[in-house]
Order: sequence, then structure tokens, then C-alpha cells
Amino acid sequence: MPLTHTGDLFAKALKGKYALGAFNVNNMELLQAIVEACEEEKAPVILQISKGARQYANPVYLKKLIEAAISVTNIPIAVHLDHGDSFELCKQCIDEGFTSVMIDGSHLPFAKNVEVCRQVVQYAHKHNCVVEGELGQLVGAQHDDGEEGGGYSKGGVYTHPDEAVDFVKQTGVDSLAVAIGNSHGAYKFKGEQHLNLERLKAIKKALMDAGLGDYPLVLHGASSVPRDITREINQFGGKLGEDTAGVPEADIEVARRTGCTKVNIDTDLRLAMTAAIRKVLAENPKEFDPRKYLAPARQKVKDLVRHKVRNVLCCSGHAFD
Repeated sequence: MPLTHTGDLFAKALKGKYALGAFNVNNMELLQAIVEACEEEKAPVILQISKGARQYANPVYLKKLIEAAISVTNIPIAVHLDHGDSFELCKQCIDEGFTSVMIDGSHLPFAKNVEVCRQVVQYAHKHNCVVEGELGQLVGAQHDDGEEGGGYSKGGVYTHPDEAVDFVKQTGVDSLAVAIGNSHGAYKFKGEQHLNLERLKAIKKALMDAGLGDYPLVLHGASSVPRDITREINQFGGKLGEDTAGVPEADIEVARRTGCTKVNIDTDLRLAMTAAIRKVLAENPKEFDPRKYLAPARQKVKDLVRHKVRNVLCCSGHAFD
């Protein structure tokens, strides 16, 4: 089936009280794992492509891989630009046929964030594309850690409910990524850490009271950094800290019920793939056939995605709503 419009997926998710999994794609094995898992779970899916993924894999290769995925499945698939950092990049992706784009001006002053976001919205809406904005600043790796223009932020700023209302009204964005204690990257927190779910409820209520309806919110940095996976990486030669933690899946479930319609997951996929590859190479040091370590890596990512869509996001069985 053809690509599905992200706006259609949002409307159905809000009505059904489930969240859409937005999984980042960097190569063929990740794409296969994500799509196969969602196909088996009968779950709609958003495939996210970052600026770094485009630089790494080449936009043409990624486009053809996604076309292949669409040709072998009948579940709804949307394609989204994750953390677009300029109007030019967003325009390029819109022209390439992305069903939605994110313009991330969260690091800019409020007025400048509004200005660049409004510019993207005006172009996108003329081309049947929806736009995600971001207000507030997450701690952790920004714009994919290690990429040009990226960096690591230690100072987060929570999204303010009243500012969220003003931002949505001034820009016309179709969804809003919020900062409520979520964080990018594998090194998110130390010790016990939770989302500020009361802040999330306040943002949702402010948007509703302002006449914006059941407005779709987005949760970035929503990987849970599973301890069993990080321990497996360390068991087979990795050096990830044992005291790191991600966003608790129980918090994500509450956020989903509160109105986070789109939940971004990237780090957990990277961890799962790395754990499987390390295990194969550690147990078989003479192995040099990429198929022998990429196949288990693909399966581990697939198992993780099935768990997320079934038990956390609760979008299994909703592909044909």
C-alpha cells in the first residue's frame, strides 16, 4: 500500500487511546526488523529518518529501501524527518515525499522558534505534509549524538503549558514534542528517574481549554535503555555504565494514555543491535561473514519492537482501524 498520511494515523491513535511507535531507520537490517515486527503485530508504524541517517545511508538508498518495505507489507507506514534543523532540510524531505517533518527550533529563543516553524508549516501544508515542532529542551544527546551540529546538553527546560498554547496557535504545527523529563541518548539518568506526568497533563489540559481539541503530543527520548541489554553489551566487551537508566516503560504507558500520540524510539534499537553483534563476535572470534552477525542483530531488534508496540504503546492490532 502507498505511504500513509501521518495526520490520519494521529487521528486514529487519539481515538483509540494508543500511541504510534516512531522508530529510527539507518540501514536495511533496522528497517526490516521494524517493519516485520509491526507486520506481525498488525501495528501502524512511523519510520523516522534523521539528518545523520541521510548523511550515512544516502537519501536515495533510504527511499528505495522504504519503497521495498511498502511493497511487501500492507500495514500503514508513514515516513518522518526526525530533528530537521533547517527550513532547507525540511523542504527537501517534503519534496521527496515524506508524509511529515519535524523542525526542531527548541534551542532557539521562543520568537525565533515560532518564526522558523511557521515557515516550514506554510510550505508543508501546501504539499499535504504535516509538521511537528518542539518546545522546551531535553537533556542528553541532541540531533543524534556525534553528528555535525550535535552536542550534549546538560540543562533541560520543561515545556510550559501556556507557552505550548501560544506556540501551537502562532505556528500552526500539527503536533508538538514536549520536554517533561525525557532525554536523548543511552546515558539518560542516574538512579531513579521519572517523567513529570503532571506537567504532561497540564500541557494537554491547556491545549484542550484553548480550543485546540485532543491535540497530539510527541515524546522524544523515550528509549528505556533495558538493563538486560546493556549488561549483555558489557558482558561481551562493551563499557556502558551500569548506573544508566532510560525512561521507565510504565511512565510511557501513562504518557500514552494522557495524550502522547507519537513515541520516538532510537537508542533502544541501537543497543539491541549492538548487543547481538557483540555476542556473536565474542563467541565466534573467527567469524567474518556479516550475515552471521547481522541476522541475529536484526532478530533482536525485531523482538524489541514487537515488545514495544504490543506491551508499551498498545498499537498492536490497530493497523486497519
